[in-house]
Amino acid sequence: MKRILITGGVGFIGINLAKNLLCEKDNFVVLYDNLSRKGVENNLEWILSFNFPNLKFIKGDIRDYKKLKEIVKNFDEVYHLAAQVAVTSSVENPIDDFEINALGTLYLLEVIRKNSPDAAVIFSSTNKVYGELLNLKLKEGEKRYYLIKGKEGIDENQNLDFHSPYGCSKGTADQYIRDYYRIYGLKTVVFRQSCICGQQQYGNEDQGWVAHFIIKAIEGEKISIYGDGKQVRDILEVDDLISAYKIAVKNIKKTKGEIYNIGGGKENTFSLIELIEYLEKVLRRKITYDFYDWRPGDQKIFISNNKKFMEETGWRIKINKFEGVNRLIKWVEKNHELIKKVREKK
Repeated sequence: MKRILITGGVGFIGINLAKNLLCEKDNFVVLYDNLSRKGVENNLEWILSFNFPNLKFIKGDIRDYKKLKEIVKNFDEVYHLAAQVAVTSSVENPIDDFEINALGTLYLLEVIRKNSPDAAVIFSSTNKVYGELLNLKLKEGEKRYYLIKGKEGIDENQNLDFHSPYGCSKGTADQYIRDYYRIYGLKTVVFRQSCICGQQQYGNEDQGWVAHFIIKAIEGEKISIYGDGKQVRDILEVDDLISAYKIAVKNIKKTKGEIYNIGGGKENTFSLIELIEYLEKVLRRKITYDFYDWRPGDQKIFISNNKKFMEETGWRIKINKFEGVNRLIKWVEKNHELIKKVREKK
């Protein structure tokens, strides 16, 4: 039986990944999470409701080196998703951000090196490691920004330029993950992820903007836009991200030591204003919003160029931006009362 560890295992991506893996035979999945993020206890309740016999939950913090040494033994696959995920929170508490994202990752790598050295290790990094991308030549349109050069998007050759404590901490982890392949031979893969959306996502202003906009729109509440609303992001539905993770593991001899940008690509982009207009059309209601100052390091445009990963593995996107948003709308509408309770918690 294949032993699999998911850190941050009851977060939005982790819980979807867990269900996918548990639906396959001969997978024993351990979820490791400190349950600090609002709503994740509902994700845990959801996954436990399926009564998977090969599932184990361990409550623990990624910063607890002693506990990690106790539990990380003889795993075949490790998906490292535990993180502090908000730029704003990193600005408010950079030490806490560093300890979770950078130090926690180093702790995990060390216990994998000593106790599970043959494991395939997938790391969830971020496009924020590229900073504000001020070098990009852009054209401003009525509702969005456009790339003048590099219209396929941002590839892995883009210079790193951490532009927030969050960018610094995730970038540090990103580089440690890669170097543990080069120095110690661990089979690590880094995914620098763009905007991911899907069910079990309790989005807020700091993280999960697509889910946040949908929740606000369905609740009939005003949306806060930081910047001019023309900033563009590519979105990737979580099931397509999970398929990328699994293909990377399946092809680990080729993918180990590599870094990949992963997102919806140029065909699956929205500006903030464009998403609001699409939600107005689908929900058949007017959505109100206010504008506020830009946030530190916010990118006017990020589109992931997925070419490298697609060419090396054959991975393809199956769920386009409209289907992804529509799926999330249905999940929010179905779980309206639960989401409302999560948002009311202090």
